[in-house]
Amino acid sequence: MQNHNQNGGFSYTYSAKEQAELKRIREKYTAPTEEEDKMARLRRLDASVTETAQIVSLIFGIIGALILGLGMSLCMTDLGDFFGLPETAALIVGIAIGIVGGILAALAYPVYNAIAKKKRQKLAPEILRLADELMK
Repeated sequence: MQNHNQNGGFSYTYSAKEQAELKRIREKYTAPTEEEDKMARLRRLDASVTETAQIVSLIFGIIGALILGLGMSLCMTDLGDFFGLPETAALIVGIAIGIVGGILAALAYPVYNAIAKKKRQKLAPEILRLADELMK
């Protein structure tokens, strides 16, 4: 909103939403304080615990699902003919490949938990130190 004041100039007032946006933009260009740096580092460390675990478990799950799908395709379609397998052999190979894919896909969550736990143990001292410093 724009108002004309007595000095011949203009004054502007902004809504709460615009004020919040102005504050966010201003913060980008001001030098962070030591406390803000520590808080940003704490957030990065906390996020890094799950990011690595998520990436690895997603890879496990996706590869497992693709292998499972290949096994199902060998069992349920004539894909075995493409590989030169008789129908019975394609069924047996398809089941074996599907089981391997299913196991890989099922391992995605335990792999996530194991990696996250190991990373938490590794980063716990630093995270606790930063948190203690910020809480003082």
